Amino acid sequence: MSKSVLIISTSPRKGGNSDTLAEEFARGARETGNQVEKIVLYDKAIGFCKGCLACQKSKRCVIHDDADTIAQKMLTADVIVFATPIYYYEMCGQMKTMLDRANPLYPADYAFRDIYLLAAAADADKSAMDGAIKGLEGWIACFEKARLAGTVFGGGADAIGTIQGNPALDEAYEMGKRV
Repeated sequence: MSKSVLIISTSPRKGGNSDTLAEEFARGARETGNQVEKIVLYDKAIGFCKGCLACQKSKRCVIHDDADTIAQKMLTADVIVFATPIYYYEMCGQMKTMLDRANPLYPADYAFRDIYLLAAAADADKSAMDGAIKGLEGWIACFEKARLAGTVFGGGADAIGTIQGNPALDEAYEMGKRV
């Protein structure tokens, strides 16, 4: 059965290593007949959450920027994939801001069940992504029908393009095929 897959590439750099992982995941998911949309945040206008909680009643954010539009796409996706560079052993700020701005989804009848995390880091040790996993799991914990379905780590990628040849690219592709 074909699924709606939304990939949110959160790197502030165009063509970054985590975005390359996202492309491989997308390729695998498309090859198995899924509908895939990839959104990159590097060129989006996304403001910080104001904590007003108006969205808990309206199910929409009072800030009408790209995050509001992206959150509405998240609402109807069967699968959400986040791709992030690891900065200071955590997800990048753009990803955290997007998670915060997805607060209108909490009271909504969201479709997503499976959440994936793709991460690239200069540090080659897989534990470099532990903070990002913990942060994403905190967000997922607020959505009782959702789960962290898988992670891919591309370590030792310290500059744009250095992910090439990394086994994580094949892992992301294969994970995308299994969606």
